[in-house]
Amino acid sequence: MGRNVTVPASYVRQILQMVEEQGLSVRGLLAAVEIDPGDIERNTSFPADKFGQLYRHIYSMAQDEFFGLTSGGKVPNGTFRLMCHCLIHAPTLESAIYRASDFHEICRGTQVKPLLKRQGRYAKLSFTTTEAATASLGEIFAHESPQKIRTTLSMWHHFICWLIGKRVPLKAAYFAFPQPEDAGQYRTLFQSDVRFDQHDNALVFPAVYLNYPVIQTPGSLRSFLKTAPYQLIVMVDNDSGLKAQVVALIGKDFSQELPSAEEVADRLHMSVSTLRRRLMEENTSYQKVKDECRREAALNYMNSPQLSINDVAELMGFTDHSAFFRSFKKWTGQTPGAYRQQQIG
Repeated sequence: MGRNVTVPASYVRQILQMVEEQGLSVRGLLAAVEIDPGDIERNTSFPADKFGQLYRHIYSMAQDEFFGLTSGGKVPNGTFRLMCHCLIHAPTLESAIYRASDFHEICRGTQVKPLLKRQGRYAKLSFTTTEAATASLGEIFAHESPQKIRTTLSMWHHFICWLIGKRVPLKAAYFAFPQPEDAGQYRTLFQSDVRFDQHDNALVFPAVYLNYPVIQTPGSLRSFLKTAPYQLIVMVDNDSGLKAQVVALIGKDFSQELPSAEEVADRLHMSVSTLRRRLMEENTSYQKVKDECRREAALNYMNSPQLSINDVAELMGFTDHSAFFRSFKKWTGQTPGAYRQQQIG
């Protein structure tokens, strides 16, 4: 049925190291989600759906829904769900980010909140302290690992993309810490200029996206929350080929409109004809890459038992569920029901 959607195993090892540092039982955690520790050590990639399950169990075990993110404190489980419900009716992305910042002021536990600034043609999303903070922003970030800061910015980027149903192309990603050994992984992840030793940890993107409407609905939010943090997790690898770069630009959120070949070519600083020629040299095409990404995402969701088939259809961007059935059969040769029954058997 093709390869599963994966995350780099290094991300799994990093989150488990944080679990161990908190004095929690890694062995018990892995047993709860039926993960063989050897698989994490032996392999370079790890199933993304399992990583999502692992994350949810960590939240529950640590009693901290922002575990692994920069927050400055423990955040009660359910906080993210409530924040999403506060944002879902915001008219624009700009309004949604401001509401998120206000929400962080009143929610229990966090000492860090998002900070949005317009700077001419560009916008900058960074962080500042809440009024309840007991330390300065510099002091809080001084105790955070580069991996945690990277994950925090990455999740915020994926979240704002989900809200407006479009990938927000980044002009740059800034980090206040020195360049790490895996700096190339940062560039793969953010698909932009990445700079270290900066005065701030921030994402910079065209300000025009702040005017885009929030397109998600209570219905799409329900399905999104069932899989969270799956769509917010880092899901790119270190493959430097053009196909891998295209996959990273397409992303994993298929509730949104996928970028055209022209948009992808522009982001990669090449003409459409060059994009097509180079993909042909890798024995593929832009349409084939899109179809493979859709197929992998559909299978990944179908392998998540907490999702109904209608939930999967919504997550894949289908308002007409019969259209999803037809597409799924085209991708796999089976109907969704037959595929799920086979997995159970």
